[in-house]
Amino acid sequence: MSNSQYLEYGPYGGGTQVDLHDAETVAYGVYAAPRTYDDTYRPSYEEYATHDAHDAYEAEPAAAGPARTLQLTEPVLPLPGPPLPAQARGVGRRAERRRRARDAERPESAMRRLLPQALVVAFLAGGTTAFVADDKAVELTVDGKPRTLHTFADDVGELLADEGVRVGEHDVVAPAAGTDLASGDEITVHYGRPVRLTLDGQRHEWWTTAHTVEEALRQLGVRAEGAYMSVSRSQRIGRAGLALDVRTERSVTVMADGRARTIRTNAATVREAVAAAGITLRGEDTTSVEPGSFPRDGQTVTVLRITGSQEVREEQIPFAVRRSEDPSLFKGTEVVERAGQPGLRRITYALRSVNGVRQKPRRIREETVREPREQRVRVGTKPLPSSVRGADGLDWRSLAACESGGRPGAVDASGTYGGLYQFDTRTWQSLGGSGRPQDASAAEQTLRAKKLYVRRGASPWPHCGRRLHG
Repeated sequence: MSNSQYLEYGPYGGGTQVDLHDAETVAYGVYAAPRTYDDTYRPSYEEYATHDAHDAYEAEPAAAGPARTLQLTEPVLPLPGPPLPAQARGVGRRAERRRRARDAERPESAMRRLLPQALVVAFLAGGTTAFVADDKAVELTVDGKPRTLHTFADDVGELLADEGVRVGEHDVVAPAAGTDLASGDEITVHYGRPVRLTLDGQRHEWWTTAHTVEEALRQLGVRAEGAYMSVSRSQRIGRAGLALDVRTERSVTVMADGRARTIRTNAATVREAVAAAGITLRGEDTTSVEPGSFPRDGQTVTVLRITGSQEVREEQIPFAVRRSEDPSLFKGTEVVERAGQPGLRRITYALRSVNGVRQKPRRIREETVREPREQRVRVGTKPLPSSVRGADGLDWRSLAACESGGRPGAVDASGTYGGLYQFDTRTWQSLGGSGRPQDASAAEQTLRAKKLYVRRGASPWPHCGRRLHG
């Protein structure tokens, strides 16, 4: 018999031979070896059911035969066939004992095989639990735009970095960047925007997180009711910022024509506030403060009604005097070679009356009508003689006191006589004098008087001449 047709069964391959062509054919899915073959391999989950079924079978009378069907809750196992020969039964029993011995050890082996797998499953389950625990659902609102997202970030700063949200020193993050994150948290980022505000004429520059002009003014505490604004309140403020001009409503009192008018206005200038009070400025009218200045709250502005005219006046221009030395003249003697002449200028003045009160004239224009003429004077440098023979011993001091009160520049009421000794101009010049006697020095006048005395005696001084002799 060939091995392809016959099969020997037994613990070591020796024993009864079975014709494979005569083996029983079983349905698909039922795994049963020929009755003469004892299959010792079973999956671990079938081992215990097989043993129980076999034991139950052996406990039954042999008469039950192959037609008996065993009902099990485990997968269906092949049932024993008809009784085998003794030799075969002995061999089968030995094989069964060996299998049962192996089965006694198999749970521990199975446990050893299953333990690493259980540990891997436990590790994976724990990792999944930690992974799920680190995942957080948060709401991030950036500049008014909210979105819900999942993150593994530990704090707010890490979340913003993961989401590519960059913040600067003027931006606001709530809660702060170092705050720990938990599922359900809400994070808000407000970007700062530069605003250049001109408020009531004063410039301010600051940063705001407001999105509209109205919100920005509210943050700054600016009262918008009744105010003038260069842009709409609803105007949105972009990231680049905004320039804004705001004039709040103010109370201004205008005094004009004897009446006081108090108004509320957001005017940019005092001139506009006066016009808003119903007052018209005419001609040279103005206000007590600069008309182009900014009106302040509580300010009082007085309107100045101005009437004006012009007046032309003529004034003299003083002449200059030029002196030159003359050695032919005695020291102390000055002779006017050419008399000077003052010039003439014409000046125009503005005359104003403010609210009926005349103001100080204001010079507005001048012109020269005539230039002044310079005066030329010759100054003597010749030394004076020490004496005049025949007249030195006389009392010239008493004569001078009698004639002129001792004043070298004295002139009588008619203008004919002058000097200490009251010379007339002709007599003075005949004695060698130049110009007028009252312009010469006292020493020269005395010298000329002595010469006159030598010529004519005391007759030139009919009333005071006798004093020469005491």
